[in-house]
Amino acid sequence: MDPTPAEELYPIAILMDELKSDDTQLRLNAIHRLSTIALALGPVRAREDLIPFLQDNLDDEDEVLLALAEELGKGFDEYIGGPEHAHLLLAPLASLAEVEETLVRDKAAESITTICGILSASQIEQHYIPLVFRLCHGDWFTSRTSSAALFSPVYPKATAATQEDLRKSFAKLGSDDTPMVRRAAAKWLGPLVKTMKKEHVITEALPIYRRLAMDDQDSVRLLTIQDLIAIAQQLTPAEVKDHLLTQIRQSLTDKSWRVRYMVSNNFVDLANAVGPDLVKEELVTAFVSLLKDNEAEVRTAGAAGIPETDNQPGFSKLVDRDTILNQILPCVRDLSTDASQHVRAALGTHISGLAPLLGKEATIEHLLPLFLHLLKDEFPDVRLNIISKLEQVNNGKCEIAQFGKSLTDFIGIELLSQSLLPAIVELASDKQWRVRQAIIEYIPLLAQQLGMAFFDEQLSNLCMSWLGDIVFSIREAATVNLKKLIDVFGVEWARQAIVPRVVAMATHPNYLYRMTTIFAISAISPSLNVQVLRDDVLDTVIRLAADPIPNIRFNVAKTLDVITTVMVASPEGQEVTKTTILPTLQQLHADNDADVRYFSSKAMEKCVSA
Repeated sequence: MDPTPAEELYPIAILMDELKSDDTQLRLNAIHRLSTIALALGPVRAREDLIPFLQDNLDDEDEVLLALAEELGKGFDEYIGGPEHAHLLLAPLASLAEVEETLVRDKAAESITTICGILSASQIEQHYIPLVFRLCHGDWFTSRTSSAALFSPVYPKATAATQEDLRKSFAKLGSDDTPMVRRAAAKWLGPLVKTMKKEHVITEALPIYRRLAMDDQDSVRLLTIQDLIAIAQQLTPAEVKDHLLTQIRQSLTDKSWRVRYMVSNNFVDLANAVGPDLVKEELVTAFVSLLKDNEAEVRTAGAAGIPETDNQPGFSKLVDRDTILNQILPCVRDLSTDASQHVRAALGTHISGLAPLLGKEATIEHLLPLFLHLLKDEFPDVRLNIISKLEQVNNGKCEIAQFGKSLTDFIGIELLSQSLLPAIVELASDKQWRVRQAIIEYIPLLAQQLGMAFFDEQLSNLCMSWLGDIVFSIREAATVNLKKLIDVFGVEWARQAIVPRVVAMATHPNYLYRMTTIFAISAISPSLNVQVLRDDVLDTVIRLAADPIPNIRFNVAKTLDVITTVMVASPEGQEVTKTTILPTLQQLHADNDADVRYFSSKAMEKCVSA
């Protein structure tokens, strides 16, 4: 029989030898090609030879076992005959779920749950559920830890009697003597609760949760916050108040800052789950206390949850305007001067989201001073976060844009120029180049709000000054900025305000300025028309083709390539290409520098084809 293509590429014997090799890297490579081995063997031999072989050779390096656990869960059933044989993969994965290395166990459990999704009802009853019970009641804690992840995928598919056994078995994990097992139970209780009927949530899941929420290990208690949210989502607000209020209060005042951090980090989800009445009665005060917590990490998480972020509702969205003004805003003021730079940075990222909830007058009165204060913060990340949020506001990524508002809608163009603009000008020369870059990226968006006349008067010189910055990334961002400004104000504005100042730099004695000229022309050329390129730009580029610096000459070739793309779109431009651009490229093609010759030849191809 002729060999299959897979056998020709990877002879089976060689690959099997690699699996048995003493070299870890060879074994790892073979595991990554496991699907190729199975394909070459065929479904029958893969089931009868390969799977037992893998089962018998699991005493290996953790890296190899991790790769094996991943490979078996990536659609490997198709190589052994399809879903009807997928249960055969459970045995080696179950063994991997019992090893000491946590990463291997987690990946094995993940692969087992993936396989559960393709098993038939009979396969689940005969193979998957017995596996869950065997791991759950294992003598070694590793098997019990791994079993916790396997309950939620199978619970909805099991019979009523089996579901009862599953709930009892999971309850044993929640009271296990080993903290690692209890941690696993706390981690996976929430997903299991989401598959239960409400009666079982109240009678059986709640006792498990309460036991874990009172655990003496804070590493267990902090994982129960997600369980608390999952249970609350299954209950009515009245039932939440009856069954969970005590636990909510305990979590909010837990002695461990890590537990309070988890509450703070998930506070909005918790508030959404418990209902508006409990938010008003209990959680407003609780949120204020978290914003004033003595641990910076807790305050940081709380600051991130104040307004809406990335289309995720903030806590402020759940309360009325008076509550924001009277209880939350005083905390925001305190956070803006917090001793921790990380708290201030988190606030800087999210503070703009309060504007649409407060309205124009309150934004001017309360938020604008904080905004300006944070723009002058000594920590660069705070300033950077404020600036990046400015861009998000105008790109429609936050609540302001969703309300159809822009920054000028809230504070007005006059106040913007009086208060925000001086801060922007100051940040434009910030010692941290990333802050300067963030300001540059915001300028075109600000220009849309200010208008052409105001921009020319206040910011035009600033934009041109960035072309001479000592940091290349700033000069590069400045050239991109010019293109965006042309897209905002148009070609005629560019011809009057931008092009003359760019081409004037071409005679500067410092070659970096001449290089920036070429970069700027290359960046703005696609936004210009044939007339402007021919009359105002091309002569400057042609002169720089004779520059003594090779880097400038090959960038001239690249720029002429860009200009040609614009020119060839019209008959007039095609004529300029043949009479002016092509001769210059031919001259560069004879240059002594290899890079100049290479880029000029590429540009010549475009000219000739035109």
